[in-house]
Amino acid sequence: MGQRLFRAKQKVAHAGIPFRVPPPHLLPERLPAVLHVLYLLFNQGYGEPQETRLAREAIRLARVLAVLMPDEPEAHGMLALMLLHDARRPARVDADGDLVPLDEQDRSLWDQAQIAEGTVVLERALRRRRAGPFQIQAAIAACHASAPAAAQTDWPQIAGLYGELARVAPSVIVDLNHAVAIGMADGPEAALPLVDAITATGQLDRYYLLHATRADLLRRAGRTAEAAISYRRAAGLAPTEAERRFLRSRLARRPGGGRMPADGGPGGP
Repeated sequence: MGQRLFRAKQKVAHAGIPFRVPPPHLLPERLPAVLHVLYLLFNQGYGEPQETRLAREAIRLARVLAVLMPDEPEAHGMLALMLLHDARRPARVDADGDLVPLDEQDRSLWDQAQIAEGTVVLERALRRRRAGPFQIQAAIAACHASAPAAAQTDWPQIAGLYGELARVAPSVIVDLNHAVAIGMADGPEAALPLVDAITATGQLDRYYLLHATRADLLRRAGRTAEAAISYRRAAGLAPTEAERRFLRSRLARRPGGGRMPADGGPGGP
């Protein structure tokens, strides 16, 4: 990385590229790239408990961006999404450092003030009636945050929002999340064909959450032998020890129940 930065600096110096703030009319076209980088920063800090500072810095920068670009609803949508996800942080890991699935988290530990702020920011963005990917993802996070208990989560609404997200920002990751929501709303048998179709493309073969999702659906459908294979595959690809421990613990679970994959990160389109 140091070498890349050095080469980039040399290229800028040799080409005489000036460093200046772009004029206002060029800012909107550059905004998606800025949002993408900030959300990557947040994801890194959210997924790794020891990197909390990165998530906090991403939220700080998102607040600055929302102030500087008050008329851009996606800037506010991203801030809302970060706030709603980060509000769950205190409940994501137990005393032993193990991940706690979203449906098993102690919701009394969620930061209600941060949820309230994120909801207000999201409503402000949606009033502009230019819903983009970050606003839709924030609406999904708000559905989780507003449910008093896991059993009261409005999964049909979440599935519908993922369908809209797939239309606005199509990607195979969105398709996978859509399948998860369908599996929670209509049962594992409704979602397995969708996940198998994604698996068949090979696009996410190295993505551990694909295999974890398939394993969870198979386990809930009572197909434990197949689920064990997918759990092992997912554990072998998981990026952190906490996620590997969580997946290995699932191997010992009996079929049934409505478990979701671990709250390992917010993901994105």
